[in-house]
Amino acid sequence: MSNVIKMILLLVFFGLLILIRAFENELFYDPYLSFFKNDYLYIDNPRREIFKLTIYTTIRFLLNSAISLGIIFLFFKDRSIVKFSALVFAVSYVILILFFLYFVINPNKEDYYIFFNIRRFLIQPLLLLLLLPAFYYHKLKQ
Repeated sequence: MSNVIKMILLLVFFGLLILIRAFENELFYDPYLSFFKNDYLYIDNPRREIFKLTIYTTIRFLLNSAISLGIIFLFFKDRSIVKFSALVFAVSYVILILFFLYFVINPNKEDYYIFFNIRRFLIQPLLLLLLLPAFYYHKLKQ
């Protein structure tokens, strides 16, 4: 694959991540979007449908993960790195969604900050920001 095509695909993938973030209110059910934009320490937990919230959070995580795996593949052209990344995404999802559900079902004002950060890992491509430099450093060391 030529460098021009690779750069165009990378721009498309990063553009998709930006579009997911830009249209999050229209695409996904998430009452916590407006909750965490306000002074959430002084207001009550928003009303929410737990099943619907979990489904939409999962869909968003899957979209971000698929695009992130595409970016990782374009950067490194190594299927073993992509497989390992997919495993990291899968294990992270299981662990994070369990904590997410705990905090959604048992809202406690003292836990809002940790809940905010767990939710952030689920709805934003933060794992990509951790994996890209790690794999790049690993490649440099080889």
